[in-house]
Amino acid sequence: MGQASHGTGIGFVSLLGWPRDKGFLSTMKITDARVIVCSPGRNFVTLKITTEDGIHGLGDATLNGRELAVTGYLSDHVIPILIGRDARRIEDIWQYLYKGAYWRRGPVTMCSIAAVDTALWDIKGKALNVPVYQLLGGASRDGVLVYGHASGQDIEDTVQAVAEYRKLGYKAIRAQSGIPGLQSTYGVGRGKMYYEPAEKGAPVENAWSTDLYLNFVPRLFERLRKEFGEDLPLLHDVHHRLTPIEAARLGKSLEPFHLFWLEDPVPAELQESLRLIRQHTTTPIAIGEVFNSIYDCQQLIQEQLIDYIRTAVVHAGGISHLRKIASLAELYHVRTGCHGATDMSPVCMAAALHFDLSVHNFGIQEYMHHAEETDRVFSHSYSFSDGMMHPGDAPGLGVDLDEALASKYPYRRAYLPINRKLDGTMHSW
Repeated sequence: MGQASHGTGIGFVSLLGWPRDKGFLSTMKITDARVIVCSPGRNFVTLKITTEDGIHGLGDATLNGRELAVTGYLSDHVIPILIGRDARRIEDIWQYLYKGAYWRRGPVTMCSIAAVDTALWDIKGKALNVPVYQLLGGASRDGVLVYGHASGQDIEDTVQAVAEYRKLGYKAIRAQSGIPGLQSTYGVGRGKMYYEPAEKGAPVENAWSTDLYLNFVPRLFERLRKEFGEDLPLLHDVHHRLTPIEAARLGKSLEPFHLFWLEDPVPAELQESLRLIRQHTTTPIAIGEVFNSIYDCQQLIQEQLIDYIRTAVVHAGGISHLRKIASLAELYHVRTGCHGATDMSPVCMAAALHFDLSVHNFGIQEYMHHAEETDRVFSHSYSFSDGMMHPGDAPGLGVDLDEALASKYPYRRAYLPINRKLDGTMHSW
């Protein structure tokens, strides 16, 4: 193994770019791992792993509304078995945490594994002095197309919001609007640039009417097309609120306005239900932000029941597992569209951008601005320009955490809202 087999005298190890004096067969032991919880604008859970040579990596472990469940899982069950392991063995550690626990999958487990996996990719990039996307095969494109969130209390407010996003340079825009007859509607935020629905105290209860929604949404997109023409990619999020036949009706009614995608039209536990939607509409479907493994989307991908898979780095086991999902999706002409709301920290956003830049079947990336406090705590090298983002070329993920500043923003218990129909029945939020 020490020498090349063609008589060149060049060492095999040197061909790999890892000289003997760097210890090709030695380890890069994990000596410390800590969970950092802070709330600069909203709650974030961050795992910091440090190796024996002082290199540290960060991983996002935020599970909105259940943050401390992941904190406990990491602190009590994962960190004690990480210490002493070789940080370079990313795939082995992933399988160790997934198969070794016996109890597999689930959002708490997979967020914890994702945090470890992402931190290890960060460490490997820093150790080799390259950005993570170079470790994933290099760039497949020059930049990452992103979409912003435009919303308003009514249609005209949303029209104005879309116009503002266009001025900011966005080339694709998600549009949501308040619905007449309902006091609150998903996706209509309080701030101009970011939307954080989690609230302190008990979960806020919202009222919902499917009939009002189905009658209203086509009018919204008819107005947007009238204002902005046919060429602007428009997206819309249903947020799991419809039955399959209701989703089929909505998709069909929106066909004249050719949306880029219709997001999460139904809760997708019953994957075969998407067949019914496919039978009735050609509106592209995007699903997956609540998925946490390849098995959650296997049937949807293999039967080509969706067009975009929206699994997130933090929720779906990290970069390593997301690559497996993308590889399966590529076989069936399904593209990626990673979840990218503000309940994922800049660590996760950076990881998503490295993944997006490298994967061949990339589609689009959700991008919501974090609060100013968040950006101060999590410095980052990724950037936005002319509707595109780039993770930057800093070694690793290109994100760091100011722990002293983070300590000034203590955790605050917060919950996502819940939904009830007008008659009081619990409904998907």
